[in-house]
Amino acid sequence: MSEVPVEDVLAVHQLYGRQSHAIDSGQAARWAGTFTPDGEFVSPSYPEPAAGTAALTAFAERFHTGCAESGERLRHVVSTVEVRSGQSGDALRALAYLQIVGTPEGGSPRLHRLTVLDDELVRTTGGWRVRRRTVHREP
Repeated sequence: MSEVPVEDVLAVHQLYGRQSHAIDSGQAARWAGTFTPDGEFVSPSYPEPAAGTAALTAFAERFHTGCAESGERLRHVVSTVEVRSGQSGDALRALAYLQIVGTPEGGSPRLHRLTVLDDELVRTTGGWRVRRRTVHREP
């Protein structure tokens, strides 16, 4: 496995930061824009994968609406990111832990779930984007 350039590792960290802030603040289109136009989001927490910009945007809108209706603020906390080389110079694979932490209004935060993100990333003219995200739940 070849070493990933530091600037690419930093760009992946920035990508994850943009994603987390976008979905947590209800910026569905911005969140979907961190994926390629044909990008996929696959998670055992949801009945169907979301594929393509329209489906990803709708997924993020539903997520934020559900949070607002529940009265709980959810935060995506991505950590322990490992960026690996991909099958070409324009592809990477990233593994990371994702904690989803919820705080009800006036209440204390609690951990909703701990998952592992397994991402296939591609370099685009707009920077690194997720081609396919597979989420694995911790047992």
